Amino acid sequence: MPVPTILAGRYRLRSLLGHGGMGDVYDAWDERLRRPVAVKVLRPEFADKTDVRIRFESEASTAATLNHPNVVSVYDSGEDQGVPFIVMERLPGSTLASEIEAGPLPPARVRGVLIDVLAALAAAHAAGILHRDIKPGNVLFSATGIVKVGDFGIAKTADSAHTTTGEVLGTVAYLSPQRIEGRPATVGDDIYAVGVVGYEAITGRRPFAGDNIASMARNILQQRPEPLAALNPNADAALVHAIERAMAPDPAARFSNAAELRTALQAPPLVPSTVTTPFAAPPPGRPQPPTPAIAHPPATGRRPLLIAGVIAAAVAALLIGVVALASRDGTDDPATSPSDVTTSTTSAPTPTTTDQTVLQEPTTTETATVVIPVPTDKNSNGNGNGDGNEKKPKKEDKNEN
Repeated sequence: MPVPTILAGRYRLRSLLGHGGMGDVYDAWDERLRRPVAVKVLRPEFADKTDVRIRFESEASTAATLNHPNVVSVYDSGEDQGVPFIVMERLPGSTLASEIEAGPLPPARVRGVLIDVLAALAAAHAAGILHRDIKPGNVLFSATGIVKVGDFGIAKTADSAHTTTGEVLGTVAYLSPQRIEGRPATVGDDIYAVGVVGYEAITGRRPFAGDNIASMARNILQQRPEPLAALNPNADAALVHAIERAMAPDPAARFSNAAELRTALQAPPLVPSTVTTPFAAPPPGRPQPPTPAIAHPPATGRRPLLIAGVIAAAVAALLIGVVALASRDGTDDPATSPSDVTTSTTSAPTPTTTDQTVLQEPTTTETATVVIPVPTDKNSNGNGNGDGNEKKPKKEDKNEN
């Protein structure tokens, strides 16, 4: 079914900005209020897929509940001639993904962006919403440089029922080990993703590589990233420690909430290499004499086989259930030209550790179903507002809402 030129009698579609996993994003004009907007419409091939329609429609209501300066604003939503659509603010500029494309960012820039992203996440978590797809392509900038978090297309609310146990949504490179294993989403998974974004922004590369989804997932489960200080000696130790702690494989070792990580990032910079991080190599100690070889009886193989089985099952699930739901590294949200982001310099009180919030998902299925978008190379500018990182048309990839 073709998309109408005018939706709801007021939103005139002018040009295609980008393609997403669920929707196509258009530059549009609100003829009633006389202002530019970004309009996302559900792609025709998903018109008859109930679960996709539910996610698409819930994106508008989810984002609309978050009235926050660091969240992309949703103006309207509806359906016209059988075509669901979402109307959002138009941000004519770039994304964090496009900035990283040019190379590693200055530590001060990374710190400021992450602080604002965490402000948006703190508001979302307080409302019982998990984003579940934090990545550079979903971090946008307004015309005045304000950080905006977009793409709540796969966000999870405490009472939503369209995601089942074992189902994994998001872009693989930014998923925590727990999400790859199919465990219920928690605040800690969003914290982990922020850490990965910070790591990529500081170094210009992702912490885990892979030729495909399965190999990348295996590396996230089995390997440790190279220490940040070794890749960017100019990054101060406080920033390095905060990012690496956020990426700790064990959820209990991460920050317990977005506010705690935000406070750590607002701390005064420390001299590089003075903080021990969760996955950094231990400092060199006194040389130890060689340990004599000790003969051990052959192992029964139970525990190694069990561990190998768990990893194999997780990777197999990834391969079986992969679909391109959000397979882009640009963004669907309005973006703007990069400019300095205002960051808070006030001293924050020492955070107190609280139990990590777990927004439990329904447990109605017994078999794991993995739905993970295939990650692509970093996208350029975007104004897609809600479908994460997206591939864009050759002539229209300035913006991707």
